[in-house]
Amino acid sequence: MSLAFIGGTGLYQMEGLARRRTQAVSTRYGTVAVTRGKIDTPRGPREVYFLPRHGCRHAAPPHRVAYRSNIAALKTLGVTGILATAASGCLNPEVRPGDLVLVTSFLDFTKQRVQTFFEGPEAPVVHLDMTEPYCPRLRALVEEAAAELGLSLHSQGVYACTEGPRFETVAEIQMLQRLGADLVGMTNVPEVILAREAEICYAAVAIATNYAAGIASHRLTHTEVEEMMQQRLGELQRLFLLCAERYTPEDCPCRHALDEYRRRLSDPQLSIPL
Repeated sequence: MSLAFIGGTGLYQMEGLARRRTQAVSTRYGTVAVTRGKIDTPRGPREVYFLPRHGCRHAAPPHRVAYRSNIAALKTLGVTGILATAASGCLNPEVRPGDLVLVTSFLDFTKQRVQTFFEGPEAPVVHLDMTEPYCPRLRALVEEAAAELGLSLHSQGVYACTEGPRFETVAEIQMLQRLGADLVGMTNVPEVILAREAEICYAAVAIATNYAAGIASHRLTHTEVEEMMQQRLGELQRLFLLCAERYTPEDCPCRHALDEYRRRLSDPQLSIPL
């Protein structure tokens, strides 16, 4: 029962992991490269996984990321908790480029992404509760670790997920602001949904990389996103490694997300297809 990191733009490997070994994990949705490593803790070495969301060379754009393969691979490895990064544009004036934000909810404006493992004529119809899509226990762990490290962290934020790979128009950004979004990005959905279906605890730390269209005084570029990620990479890695050291795989409601359907279908073994 282990913790995994999912790295997005700018985070393609996790420094600080000892005895690293990359392995190919095969699932029915595709094969994924996952790095297994260890960190030293007061309780002894602890196994940790790292998965680059876009692939090792950032080959997959946001709308082509193998979201189901990624989550299924981590489930196959016995991962019980995921900490993910999310490079994001700022919509809320209280969030500035360089800030870290603990995501608490999302708005979904994706268009062509499969958002469930349960599809096809033989699959049950599953309606998951998304009242609290990000694990409260993992969020509390991140907050505590950030405070111990002296890192400034916004404790809540609404993430609007757009399809990409283009950046948003000024009109779209104005709409998202009116709807209450604090951040905008292209990758956190359906990742968070699939993690819940897989009954894996999931939390996301957004890195505010730039002001969104119409708020910024210049045209947006992917270069500025990567540059800001590099500036905050050290802090983010220290935060995640401390979380891994403190993580305990206690029971959590996230790991019982399918219990209603196990009862309804009289199938105690119901789980995502791997």
